[in-house]
Amino acid sequence: MTDRRTLVLASASPARLGLLRQAGLDPQVIVSGVDEDALSAATPAELALVLAEAKAAAVADRLTDGELVIGCDSVLELDGQALGKPTDAADALARWRAMRGRSGVLQTGHCVVDTTTGRRASATASTTVHFGEPDDAELAAYVASGEPLHVAGAFTLDGRSAPFVRGIEGDHGNVIGLSLPLLRTLLGELGVRITDLWAQ
Repeated sequence: MTDRRTLVLASASPARLGLLRQAGLDPQVIVSGVDEDALSAATPAELALVLAEAKAAAVADRLTDGELVIGCDSVLELDGQALGKPTDAADALARWRAMRGRSGVLQTGHCVVDTTTGRRASATASTTVHFGEPDDAELAAYVASGEPLHVAGAFTLDGRSAPFVRGIEGDHGNVIGLSLPLLRTLLGELGVRITDLWAQ
């Protein structure tokens, strides 16, 4: 195909959109509407992948013009449990009290669907996150900001909780919401070079 393919992000996440734009891509955004609570899997990594595949498939099924659809979903694995977005402020505070001074694994499922062929490629990226030890006053202020209610694991590397993360092992973009190296690999499995998708 000589024409540049249309890239579609099946996510409302401004962080994921920002990562793609910083990498020279300019995707359309179509929110999947998938009921995340209706899906389950044996492990947090598998759950992230199941959710990503469901989101990508839900959007790809609506499209017919050769688009490439990216679906992603992130969960924080702590003590073998998958933690998505907190249900409320009290939940966010309880999570941070459990996480501080410890490490978790941010699992992000990725799925790319080629609507021309119906083929898809998917995988989960894993990044270990080492949390600092914010005190109770800092945690109360962070939860009051509202930010942790909108992100998987109740934290993000590109926001107010960044000072509360001591370090990571793995791809930092994966923690923000999307692993660009993994995306490049998945596109390659479908015969697409990421450089061919760069916005002009």
